[in-house]
Amino acid sequence: MRAGADGVADGDAVRPAGGVVSGVMSDWLQQFEFSKPQVRLIESLALILIVLIVRAIVLRIVHRRIENAEIWFKTRKYGTYTATGITFLILINIWLGGIGGALTYIGIVSAGIAIALADVLKNLAGWAFIVIRRPFRVGDRIEIGGNKGDVVDIRVFRFTVLEIGNWVDSDQSTGRLIHIPNGLLFTQPVANYAEGFPFIWDEIPVLITFESDWERCEEILRELLAKSAPDPHAKRFAEHMRRASQGYFIRYTHLDPTVYVSVQESGVLLTCRYLVPVRERRGVQQTLWKGILRAFAAEPAIDLAYPTIRTFLPDTLHIEGPGAD
Repeated sequence: MRAGADGVADGDAVRPAGGVVSGVMSDWLQQFEFSKPQVRLIESLALILIVLIVRAIVLRIVHRRIENAEIWFKTRKYGTYTATGITFLILINIWLGGIGGALTYIGIVSAGIAIALADVLKNLAGWAFIVIRRPFRVGDRIEIGGNKGDVVDIRVFRFTVLEIGNWVDSDQSTGRLIHIPNGLLFTQPVANYAEGFPFIWDEIPVLITFESDWERCEEILRELLAKSAPDPHAKRFAEHMRRASQGYFIRYTHLDPTVYVSVQESGVLLTCRYLVPVRERRGVQQTLWKGILRAFAAEPAIDLAYPTIRTFLPDTLHIEGPGAD
């Protein structure tokens, strides 16, 4: 092995920076007269195995100190990302001789990859968008492409939601998991139920007959909303509103529950409108409807309406024929 002008052996000069471990392994494997591709393959498998073992040991140690399931889930995901990144850099160092060789190789094949793997690259870009811009996180309730659900997992090429709605009413879970490609973020709008302000407006329409005392009905509904609907002036509402106003131009000037009155074909419609936490909608609806039915049962002047047909005759009806009076 000949030393160069700067006193470094030629064999050491061509060794990539940061490849000390793989270099030592290469020197050891060359004793068995393996070819270069064989040496690189063995190095790759060995180093990948080492990374996986270290990841498993570290996560096991960390898991003993984490009791919160959500924190453990995120820690495990970040550990996987870190191990994948380290493995990728090691493989670049082994097979392409470092970052410079990787850039040259990528420049040659990028055009073909862009055409052949367009959907894959779109999904990868979607994952980067989710990680950087955070349109949603694990645990958020979202709607995209007609699919609604709670986000339960985010991966490099797709994310998974636990479906709500569909054949089940009031945003309740169906039990199905829906796997959605990350690239859909660039072609479909995303509705996030919980981002910024984790409350939604809900409405209950109550239709009564024209003959009913609609003013008394409105009074009853307002009393029930004041008693059973979530209080928008509670501390949790105020804190979330303050945080939402910092990140988005959200300015609600009227948060109190209210009742709107309108006229429909079959009667007078009174619509109860109130704020409710995202996942408490059905429970609040049930409480309010029970109160409405009990209150109406005690009010003889109020009757619930349903679609009917009424016929009005302009003149008195006369029956002609034998035996008619």
